[in-house]
Amino acid sequence: MNKKYKVTRGFTLAMLILTTVLVSSCVSNKKIAYFQDIQTINQAKLENAAKFVEPTIQPDDILSINIFTLNPQSGVVINQAASTPTLGGNTNNSLATQSTGFLVDKNGEVELSLAGKVKVAGLTTYQARELIREKVSVFYKEPNVQLRFANFKISVLGEVNAPSAYTLPNEKVSILDALSLAGDLTIYGRRDNVLIVRDNNGKKEFARLDLNSSNIFNSPFYYLKQNDVVYVEPNKRKVSASNSAQIQTIGVIASVISVIVLAIANFK
Repeated sequence: MNKKYKVTRGFTLAMLILTTVLVSSCVSNKKIAYFQDIQTINQAKLENAAKFVEPTIQPDDILSINIFTLNPQSGVVINQAASTPTLGGNTNNSLATQSTGFLVDKNGEVELSLAGKVKVAGLTTYQARELIREKVSVFYKEPNVQLRFANFKISVLGEVNAPSAYTLPNEKVSILDALSLAGDLTIYGRRDNVLIVRDNNGKKEFARLDLNSSNIFNSPFYYLKQNDVVYVEPNKRKVSASNSAQIQTIGVIASVISVIVLAIANFK
């Protein structure tokens, strides 16, 4: 085998390495774009989309309850609530927050001044609000009751830009809302296999959603429930290359090899 053939083979090998690195760093649009079949959706399919079901109150929930009466001083007495530490994040990625509200005890009750203990477990926030209004009406004329979850928490983990536990003031939260809060998926996140973990009366439920398909709108897991966990697993590109800097380094090395091979060829 002559030297010229060896040089040529070395140059070809270097070019092959460089080309492989560049190709592997490219991401197909087919794996990134959401709802790729959106143009094929018909009206019937939209009518079958998942409907939002109001979550019900469970023990250990924290409720924000505000009761307004004609006498402002009376309202202050009724609305006294403890500040309860809860695990949860926000846009600043804090590890813990203080949720001010009324804790639902193990019996599913909240204790209010004057009205006493009120059974709210199993009720929606609307139903609980009407029940408390009825209880308080015995003491105050035409009270106005506002009630919502103070610790409606969703956790988003894995290949997203801001993984965290998010405590939300709104109980109507979709998978898209959760991913938006987390800054969307990174380029390394699998969009076709997003895992949802749900605790349903002490039993774990699992579902996998494909963000590339419009079928996500028909899933009963499209709307999230309190304490749901969303996990975005890494794709193969993430496993093979932990970050873009590593890819760039390999590319530079391949380029240097090419230059050295060319230099040797010219020298000979």
